Amino acid sequence: MTSVLSRSDKLAQRLALAIPALLLAGAYISQYGFGLFPCEMCWWQRYPHFAAVALALVSTVAPPKRVWICLAALAIMVSGAIGAYHAGVEYQWWESPLGCTGGDPFSLEFVRCDQAAWTLFGISLAGYNALVSIGSAIAIWILLLARDR
Repeated sequence: MTSVLSRSDKLAQRLALAIPALLLAGAYISQYGFGLFPCEMCWWQRYPHFAAVALALVSTVAPPKRVWICLAALAIMVSGAIGAYHAGVEYQWWESPLGCTGGDPFSLEFVRCDQAAWTLFGISLAGYNALVSIGSAIAIWILLLARDR
């Protein structure tokens, strides 16, 4: 299997690295810059993004590069699925899992998973993560399938 990437593969690789890195940066900026501390389910959404960044970085040095990119897209999709589930909990479409609280480790305040800390146009951060992550994962897979010659 060749390790040379086509233009569409390179774009997929860049997206697989940039999207989760930017979403994680946004999460940390909202947490430390604006005091929007994450609940337990918010943390669950971050873990696949960490994995996606690592997998995308591996794709820059280790063959088969396209497999690593595809796995990074899968991790991004997992984060999006968790975000969709979390948004459903926030909109009261279904119950939150047991123990669904988190908070600032330096305070006694807890953050509930069933209350959106911030919304824009009625969509919470979890909802935006779902939209961006799922859309990005699909775009990455389409780019990998396009594989221009």
